[in-house]
Amino acid sequence: MGSVSVESKVPLITPYKMGSFLLSHRVVLAPLTRMRSYGYVPQPHAILYYSQRTTKGGLLIAEATGVSDTAQGYTDTPGIWTQEQVEAWKPIVEAVHAKGGIFFCQIWHVGRVSNNGFQPNGQDPISSTDKGVKPQISSKGVVDLEFSPPRRLKTEEIPQIVNDFRIASRNAIEAGFDGVEIHGAHGYLLDQFMKDEVNDRTDRYGGTLENRCRFTLEVVEAISNEIGADRVGIRLSPFASYMDSSDSNPEALGLYMAESLNKYGIAYCHMVEPRMKLVNEKFETPYSLLPIRKTFKGTFIVAGGYNREDGNKAIAEDYADLVAYGRWFLSNPDLPKRFELEVPLNDFNRDTFYISDPICGYTDYPFLESDNDVLPNEILLSACASIRALEQSKWIHAHMIKSGEKLKALVGNTLLDMSAKAGNIKDANKIFDRLEKKNVMFWNSILTGYAQHEIGKEVVQ
Repeated sequence: MGSVSVESKVPLITPYKMGSFLLSHRVVLAPLTRMRSYGYVPQPHAILYYSQRTTKGGLLIAEATGVSDTAQGYTDTPGIWTQEQVEAWKPIVEAVHAKGGIFFCQIWHVGRVSNNGFQPNGQDPISSTDKGVKPQISSKGVVDLEFSPPRRLKTEEIPQIVNDFRIASRNAIEAGFDGVEIHGAHGYLLDQFMKDEVNDRTDRYGGTLENRCRFTLEVVEAISNEIGADRVGIRLSPFASYMDSSDSNPEALGLYMAESLNKYGIAYCHMVEPRMKLVNEKFETPYSLLPIRKTFKGTFIVAGGYNREDGNKAIAEDYADLVAYGRWFLSNPDLPKRFELEVPLNDFNRDTFYISDPICGYTDYPFLESDNDVLPNEILLSACASIRALEQSKWIHAHMIKSGEKLKALVGNTLLDMSAKAGNIKDANKIFDRLEKKNVMFWNSILTGYAQHEIGKEVVQ
């Protein structure tokens, strides 16, 4: 456990040492599903998104990332089981490190929170049970998500899932991440084993508390052995009932896991507050995380409905070492600075949390102040150009036209150069025509494109 000196004016903005990682403040970017990784592959726009939220010495936890092709249950969530995915993560991680951030990758398997359409060959989702999840109803009374009945994993199949987590952790380190956070919360696969409302097994992975936690702890051990315990964290929500996953004695579950995790010496335990029993809803509860905090020997991160005031209180009273923020960090990329200065926060827009747009509700939330005149779209296009992501560039260009943003020289030439070299001469001509002043750089880009694709007549014209 750490402590905060009485001289500190803002407890959240005090340094902290998490193992070998030196943090400059206690405000953590919580893992946030954003559904913008097309085809389960991280995209260039994530470079800007994570870079915007990076501070020197700040801890960021990446959005939940699938460990295998059976792990998926939502559209366009990233994975890390293929080499293509590993390579796509690399420039994103590099951007965070370039600004001095510490970056952990949250790895997950959704288990029964899926349907046949997300599964390879249309097979059934897997779980601890064959009991399904009720359809998720939106606040407007509309069915948001429907789930297929799951298949109960055979005892002999579980080591393969443990191995999927192990390989995913190794891939995360290859991608450059500083560590991984195991997603053991919110009704997903590991939680489906730990919670007695879901787990109805009679083998060594069911029944007693020890048996129900066995699978999760095997994952912790395998990953700790693979990449080192000092690079491992875990997120748990023993008190939550997300996705029909609750437990008859959540405090006992939390305490047992905290005590068991101490044996491995992992970097941190990330706990969801008891008040967050359901998604986006706070409840009055007699429970507290304090007994679990006192039991766990490593860094203790709390999350769930925190604002600046109670975040500061949690640090000042030694209730937690770090506080993770989700929605407020989403809408305020400079959240640590805003907390330090105690200034108003941007409101978040729930309607844009889970859409495909690479800009709207993603990289367009304003900062308190801009350090330079380079707009987010210019940075994002530069990132796209570095890995030849033409389709994403076209989308950004369309967004700029729609919003009335002028085509500056840097952006114009980036778009023009990419389109021309890719042989998309029609698009290149449209961009060329939009440019107010056509200098030598622009002419060189479009003529080079014509020449490379042997369009001699157009070069002459």
